[in-house]
Amino acid sequence: MSISANILQAIGNTSLVQLRKVVPPGSARVLVKLEWENPTGSMKDRAAQAMILRAEEDGRLRPGDTIVEYTGGSTGISLALICVAKGYHLHIVSSDAFSQDKLKHMSALGAELTLIPSEGGLTTKKLILDMIEAARELSKKPHTYWADQLNNLDSIAGYYPLGEEIWSQTDGGIDAFVQCVGTSASSRGVATALKRHSPNIRIVVVEPAESAVLSGGTAGPHKIEGVGIGYTPPLWEQSLVDEIIAIKTDDAKAMARRLAREEGLFAGTSSGANVIAAMRVAERLGPEATVVTLMVDSGLKYLSTDIYRD
Repeated sequence: MSISANILQAIGNTSLVQLRKVVPPGSARVLVKLEWENPTGSMKDRAAQAMILRAEEDGRLRPGDTIVEYTGGSTGISLALICVAKGYHLHIVSSDAFSQDKLKHMSALGAELTLIPSEGGLTTKKLILDMIEAARELSKKPHTYWADQLNNLDSIAGYYPLGEEIWSQTDGGIDAFVQCVGTSASSRGVATALKRHSPNIRIVVVEPAESAVLSGGTAGPHKIEGVGIGYTPPLWEQSLVDEIIAIKTDDAKAMARRLAREEGLFAGTSSGANVIAAMRVAERLGPEATVVTLMVDSGLKYLSTDIYRD
């Protein structure tokens, strides 16, 4: 019997599952990493743990400090988990643009919330910048550590183990990795780990078609939570990226519903976008190849939204 000493030891080592029904015949094998198996139901547990651990190690974060962060929800939930385990107070800046399920989850774990009004419940560049500025003001208080995920290089290291898990679980037989871009820490961290093993692995990133700034388009409102901040993320590393695919919000939602009904995989909108992009790559690569993408988080985080509403 293997028993974890605390909840933080349950982070990582998530399952890898092959899609069987939504992928067209003649395509590459598409595998999805079930990141909802992490304790809070998302991949962000990995980044939150890395950010807090490294800040503790170099003295930026000390016992009794308050942690401040801006977040659409998943990073905030993950930080709240770490704070429960380690005894920190957490003050989150978020918005009504993000699901009530995420906001309630953060509160349930003891986080203090400040909510910034959105424009009709949409994610926009202005909203992200307003959230950042509010967090910046809170971070000026004494004994406060600002996680600042969009600029925090420590978060990238949290995803190195994810890349190693993918390499190990596929026995090195991976041809492409596909992932949505929010802060870009996850795609950069996984890409760094995978390309250490094989520089030929194709790295494909995904963004909302309504705000396809990485593809050279203009910023715009969308409803794929946690991605598409409306400008190039500070952690973005172009040299690691081979291709950018833009996916419409409505298509991502539709695929999330298909994954639930056809594959039994209950995920959020960004996971739907990931699968659509992975399928496009798989069709090009053909049946002898393997494409891996992420089920970024659980559909339980979106029950209050229109994704699964009849």
